[in-house]
Amino acid sequence: MEHVYANITELLILLFILITFLQSGIDKAADWKGNTGWLKEHFSGTFLAGQVPLMVGIIMIIEIITGFATILGIIWLIAYNDPTIALYACILAAITLIMLLFGQRVAKDYAGAFTLTGYFLVVIFGVFLMS
Repeated sequence: MEHVYANITELLILLFILITFLQSGIDKAADWKGNTGWLKEHFSGTFLAGQVPLMVGIIMIIEIITGFATILGIIWLIAYNDPTIALYACILAAITLIMLLFGQRVAKDYAGAFTLTGYFLVVIFGVFLMS
C-alpha cells in the first residue's frame, strides 16, 4: 500500500488515461459502422476522406494498446514502484492525442481540436511526473 500513497497522483492520471483510451478503443470496435460512418462525413472534402476505415483501425488499435499498457503501468507502479511502463503508456497516449489533433485540424473541427487540449495536458503532466 505504501506505493499507492507515494504515487497517488500518477495512479490517478493513469486511471484517467485507462478509462479514456480503453473505453474509446472498445467503442470503436463495438460500433465500427457507426464510428466510420460519422467520420467519413466528418472528413469528407479533405485529403483523408478515403482513409477513414484505415485511420479508425489504427487509432482503435493504439487506444486499446494504450489502455493495456496503462493497466501494466498501474500494476508495476503499485507492485514495484517502477514508473517505466506507465511512462511509456503516457507517451503512447500523447502520440495518440497528437494524431487525433491532426485529424481534427484537417477536418477544420477547431472546437473538437480544442477539446483534446485538456486530455493532452493531463497526459503530458503524466509524462512529466513519470520521467
